[in-house]
Amino acid sequence: MQILMIDDHALFRIGLRELLERRGIDVIDAVGDCNQGMALAEQTKPDVVVLDIRMPQMSGIEVLRELRAKGLNMPIAMLTTSRDEKDVIDSLQGGAQGYLLKDMEPDDLIRALNNIVQGQTVVAQELTMVLARAVQGEIHEAPDDDVFAELTPRESEILCHLAEGQSNKMIAYNLGISDGTVKLHVKSILRKLNVHSRVEAAVIAVEKKLCSKTSVDVD
Repeated sequence: MQILMIDDHALFRIGLRELLERRGIDVIDAVGDCNQGMALAEQTKPDVVVLDIRMPQMSGIEVLRELRAKGLNMPIAMLTTSRDEKDVIDSLQGGAQGYLLKDMEPDDLIRALNNIVQGQTVVAQELTMVLARAVQGEIHEAPDDDVFAELTPRESEILCHLAEGQSNKMIAYNLGISDGTVKLHVKSILRKLNVHSRVEAAVIAVEKKLCSKTSVDVD
């Protein structure tokens, strides 16, 4: 995995770069200048761009929008201290695949970045309800309750695990089934609910109160 980091806090980006490289991750560069970062993103096409939000030259959201306007489609993850609802919504609607917090545990951060590179959308668990409101704007019409009756008992069970933020591997472990079986069930759930991602499926489960737990960290 190749990462480009844009963050104006020198100590943070230097420390994170060292941490990632110790874990065998290729950090193409870690820069504090937004224009330099955008040029590097265009030149190097990293697997994922990691952006701070609060920067003096440009905000991370402005950088995100500029990169998308240039036609760059690589995954982009915001890594920030901001828990502001507007920042979360603007980031997701601007095309970010991740909204992560700087106080994450290192292993959780690396897992989240790997999931983002694999095409998943990852949002910090603490921002559950903000995520629900953000994704709600992308779902034109919530499924009728009758749709959920089409789910098998196992699919309903797996949907609740998704709503708790569990990965396929964790769901497989908890249910005593294979990762491949979980993937097949998740694919069926998305088809029956007529949604495109596990993010939407998990948010719907939370909004419809289908499960006893209502925490969601989709990754």
